[in-house]
Amino acid sequence: MKLDTRAMRHLASEDWRVLTAVEMGSKNHEIVPTPLIEKLSRLRGGANGVHRSISALAKVGLIARVKEAKYDGYRLTYGGLDYLALHTYSSRKEVYSVGDRIGVGKESDIMLVADHNNVQRVLKIHRLGRISFRSVKSNRDYLKNRQAGSWMYLSRLAAMKEYAFMTALLEEGLPVPTPIAQSRHTIVMSLIEAFPLRQISSVPDPASLYGELISLLLRLAKHGLIHGDYNEFNILIKENTSVDKNGEESITLEPIVIDFPQMVSMEHQNAEMYFDRDVNCIKRFFSRRFGFTSDAPGPFFKDAKKTVGKDGAKRLDATVEASGFTKKMLKDLEAAIKEKAGNKEERASSHSGVESEVDDETEDEDSDHSEEDMDNLGEGASHTEEGVGADGSSKPGESDLDSLGKPISQLDL
Repeated sequence: MKLDTRAMRHLASEDWRVLTAVEMGSKNHEIVPTPLIEKLSRLRGGANGVHRSISALAKVGLIARVKEAKYDGYRLTYGGLDYLALHTYSSRKEVYSVGDRIGVGKESDIMLVADHNNVQRVLKIHRLGRISFRSVKSNRDYLKNRQAGSWMYLSRLAAMKEYAFMTALLEEGLPVPTPIAQSRHTIVMSLIEAFPLRQISSVPDPASLYGELISLLLRLAKHGLIHGDYNEFNILIKENTSVDKNGEESITLEPIVIDFPQMVSMEHQNAEMYFDRDVNCIKRFFSRRFGFTSDAPGPFFKDAKKTVGKDGAKRLDATVEASGFTKKMLKDLEAAIKEKAGNKEERASSHSGVESEVDDETEDEDSDHSEEDMDNLGEGASHTEEGVGADGSSKPGESDLDSLGKPISQLDL
């Protein structure tokens, strides 16, 4: 689904309280009973005021009523969770305006945003439930008492993990976007002026770039980490221009790594498989795209394992756990990613019947927006093709700020 912020400016403080109440109730209820929404909202207007806000929120698709439910209640949609995250950023003055959607991943949307000083940033919205929620929900042992809110829980975990790893990696000087803020299932990060590796047809020196990427992979391993999805989609190439003393200009290519929800420790039970997969992804791409094949064998996991923590390298897998992202959270997120990967073949083989079996979460969200509303965002048209990375990286032009949407309403709860 696309993020449409136009209704945001029309929400009153009472509406925000009711929306927050539905979010709170969603922790234990897939469908939040209306009496519980009234209790959690604590509006001065009582039940009548709550029902007015419920009507306003449902009208713009931030909450949805479920047909044939056993009791009167509502569920929070991804749109509602998006609004709550944006409201938090707005109140903290981290995001002022929202522009185009500039990237779409398997389980995320990438938005161009700006702060109060018109500095462009990237908003990444994790939507883990968009693909995997239906299969996760059918597994009765999965997440146990968090079953009802699993799509929210998993998407929040993905954002928390990515933010924690980006922060730890940046502190150690690794080339990643700068994480600015995290709220619920979203992250605000710096906008990188670069192109995804997959969009680059040729480079002056493939061997040099290949060497840099392998060195970066081994550097992660030295810090106790494996990216887990190290490929041309998650590597950006930034052009750095320099001028020597003779006035001659030269360009160097700098790789930037993005997308960290699948990152695992070198101590993971399947660490060798993930490490080898990352290495082979780079080798295959360079062979296919640039016709380059390295003469050097490896690198091999057993050799990389010996370097973990050497030469004073900080163990970042331990650092992230200490930051609050626990082993249980990691296990839950990995289980969801594994569920998603395991169902790819099943979805492909039964493609003809997929549309009739789409999970209610997606249907409920999309049904509350007209097609025109979903296809338009703010004041500008969506652009997702050329020059845009999986994290929203781009080569922004002078007119990009002109396409940003209306300012986010700054209404306190």
